[in-house]
Order: sequence, then structure tokens, then C-alpha cells
Amino acid sequence: MRIAKKTSTITAFNRLSLLLAGAGLAAMAWAAEPAPKDTTASNPLGGKAAAPAVAKGTPGQPRQITWEELVPKDWDPAKEFKGMDLSALDDGDPRANELLMKMQEVSNNAPTNPAMNGTEIKIPGFIVPLEEAKGEVTEFLLVPYFGACIHTPPPPANQILHVIPQKGAKFRAMDTVWVTGKLQTQRNDSMMGVSGYHVSASSVTKYSGSAK
Repeated sequence: MRIAKKTSTITAFNRLSLLLAGAGLAAMAWAAEPAPKDTTASNPLGGKAAAPAVAKGTPGQPRQITWEELVPKDWDPAKEFKGMDLSALDDGDPRANELLMKMQEVSNNAPTNPAMNGTEIKIPGFIVPLEEAKGEVTEFLLVPYFGACIHTPPPPANQILHVIPQKGAKFRAMDTVWVTGKLQTQRNDSMMGVSGYHVSASSVTKYSGSAK
């Protein structure tokens, strides 16, 4: 594959890498800068391994989930791009921009997992602030890997949670937190990315490496 000089072509190549690997399973293929050490799909917080997800939560308690559970098992984001020869795209080829737009459409319309709708959940992630008041974040996106939506393009919609905390949270962009609350399959468009889920958060707490 030749080295493309046009940003659109490079971005298209990087985004296709993510789509081919599956939503959320190779998120760092989009990254322009290295992620925290040891970041993986099952450990998105980079070296801070979370406690294993609990299949069935304790009655009356939120269920700790992984980001993979938010993606429908039968979703294949690469289906529309199979068989494409990216090496055939020259620098400045208009098809590169068309491909990029198509990839963005697939990403923005990534389907959610209906089985998760209405579940009381607890999940770790990184904060992308949307609204702030008096030094507190009152609305934000939660994403699974460092830099998403800020330093790198947003992940698929089914890997972004739109969070409204009951109380303002004193956190900054890319802080790692636990978010607890009711998960809903609800789309929201923001200037930072399209989210497929909404969480009315009962609590937003500093990530400590465990669910407690």
C-alpha cells in the first residue's frame, strides 16, 4: 500500500481498520497518538484492569458491564467494505473522501443492543464534557478509550454513552470514572459525536480500578 499524503486518505485507511476489526474491538486503529500502555478492548482503561463483569447483578444493585455488551453480536460494520482494495486509492483520489463519508455514516448509525435497554448498569470510561456549570460537568459523553472524540475521531455510536448526572461532577476531560445509572437505547447528536445510549447517572465517581 502506498503512503498517502492526503489527510482524507489516511483517515479513511485508519477508520476502515477499525470497522474491519469490529466496533470497539480495535478502537486504537483510529488513534493519532498512542493510548495508555496496555490498552485493550477488554481493558480499555489502559493498565487499570477493571473487575470482571457480573453476568447477573445482585437484586437492587446495578450490573457492572463491559463495552462489548453494548454491541449487537450480529453487527458486522465491515460488511459494506469487504473486497475493497485500498491500495488502489491514489493521493487525492475523490473516492477516498467518499469512502470516509460512508464509514462515518456506518459509525454514526451503529446499532445498539436492545437487551440492554432499561438496565441499571455500572461501567468505567473516559469523560468528554459537553456542558459545565460552576466548575462541574453537568453533561458529558462516556467513551471506552483515551482521546476519543477529542484527540481522535469518535468511536461508533454504540460505543458512546450520553450521560446526564443527577449532580454536577467535578471532573475534567479524559478523567476516568465509574458511571452508575439507568441505561437507555437513545440516540443523541452532539458536536463531539453521535451516541447510541443515554444514561441518567445516579453517581459519577473516580475510577479506582475496582467496582467498589
